Amino acid sequence: MYTSLPQINPKYSEFPISENTSRPNNMPMEFLSEVVFAGGIFWNLEAVFGRVDGVLKTATGYYGGTVEKPTYREVCEGTTGHTEAVKDIYDNRKISYKSLLDSFWDFHDPTNKNYLEEERKQAQESKIRRQMKLNKKIVTKIIAFDTGFYMAENHHQKYYLQKQYRLCESLSLRNTEQFVESNIASKLNG
Repeated sequence: MYTSLPQINPKYSEFPISENTSRPNNMPMEFLSEVVFAGGIFWNLEAVFGRVDGVLKTATGYYGGTVEKPTYREVCEGTTGHTEAVKDIYDNRKISYKSLLDSFWDFHDPTNKNYLEEERKQAQESKIRRQMKLNKKIVTKIIAFDTGFYMAENHHQKYYLQKQYRLCESLSLRNTEQFVESNIASKLNG
């Protein structure tokens, strides 16, 4: 499944932008935006978006479904209705939502039956452009963001980076909050 989700309502999020969010050089809040992309394996999505200039933070988690705070096992068993997702906090002066959408479309095959979520108008326009480029029907659906984003367990945050144990130790990355809040971890994971 692939889903790209629009601006996040903080009431549905464990990882919202707030005054407490660490920001490079105390960047004003109006320059920070967040988006959720869901689909397939969240480790790969997190690595892709971690490499994008302007993406400051990434976090893996679960979107949709009927269970609050599902586990990875429950999501994989298909009993909760959730899909794996990645939430990105980005500097909207350096990268646009449209550019993030283009990165998303470049990353996956949208001709497979999947689910996509987003700011409707931009998503539809982006989908039409990609469909014309592929000259194939895209079956990815665009749906409203109406349920929560739940953070995945610690061992799923910056999955590829965590395989570099000594590097994580040298960066003092030991828990979920540290992995999620670290800009350098997002970049190194990609």
